Amino acid sequence: MVISRRNFLVSSALLAGVVLASAPALADGLPPLAKKNTYKVGFAQSESNSPWRIAQTKSMQGEAARLGYQLVYTDAASSAAKQVADVNSMIAQGVDLIFISPREEKPLVPAVKAAKKAGIPVILLDRNIDQSIAKAGEDYVTFIGSDFVEEGRRAAEWLIKNANGRTKIIEIEGTTGSSPANDRKKGFDEAIQAAGGFEIVASQSGDFSRDKGRQAAETLLQAHPDADIIYTHSDEMTLGAIAALEAAGKAPGKDVLLVSIDGSKDAVQAIVDGKLGATVECNPRFGPKAFETLQKYAAGEKIDAWVKNVDNFYDSANAAAEVANAY
Repeated sequence: MVISRRNFLVSSALLAGVVLASAPALADGLPPLAKKNTYKVGFAQSESNSPWRIAQTKSMQGEAARLGYQLVYTDAASSAAKQVADVNSMIAQGVDLIFISPREEKPLVPAVKAAKKAGIPVILLDRNIDQSIAKAGEDYVTFIGSDFVEEGRRAAEWLIKNANGRTKIIEIEGTTGSSPANDRKKGFDEAIQAAGGFEIVASQSGDFSRDKGRQAAETLLQAHPDADIIYTHSDEMTLGAIAALEAAGKAPGKDVLLVSIDGSKDAVQAIVDGKLGATVECNPRFGPKAFETLQKYAAGEKIDAWVKNVDNFYDSANAAAEVANAY
């Protein structure tokens, strides 16, 4: 059988049409994700040094198991360099999609772009990357997470209403360069400054860890013994600050008022115990929403640049009733 050049071109065009029709249309050049019954998915976790991270990982692993998906899991152990290497390893393994909880905003950008170049879509969880050099809908599919600025603002609003004459604030920040630390500081500081009458006397990173939070609190309390408020960017650091206060002979919740973010079970219990004033939840249960977003993307649905998590709020009004429900 002789195939003419015209017939060959027509056949090629028809074949190309079949191939293109089998995958969702590209969204601003993003790699497509074929619709399948099961997927091999990467999850690059930033660290596992807190109940929040452990709860997030369990949620992702549990949902992947429920769906029958293969989850390639890595733990960067608080190292941005290792997390970049973890993502590159997932690219080499040919996973269908990569979920990343970025350790920091800037270092993960090249890895995200490398995944796109390799034809692998990326979804960011909990922490975003630098929007000036990488954008949702262009370099990665979407960011799923809380409104960190709003979390900081909610903490400030509670404090403004409940300070009872206290005015001098120590702020213990999260990991330097991470989006939660940047945004929780922005939301809190702006609301406090707008309210007037308060002073942030000192600020230092506690790297989102209990022990470093304790160390930061010890150092700053020694330098500012008249501080009567501590705001921290995470419950783990707050629990460290509570330990530092008690070691210094001060009563948390009485001598020094504390307000926090995350909503862990230990923190909600600390509210019940009268040691912590309030905590703004940052929901760690990403699994259902993360994999639902994957499936929507595979189906060719439009995905918003930011898929927001809904966060609760705990203070003395609801802590006793909600402590069993906290993570």
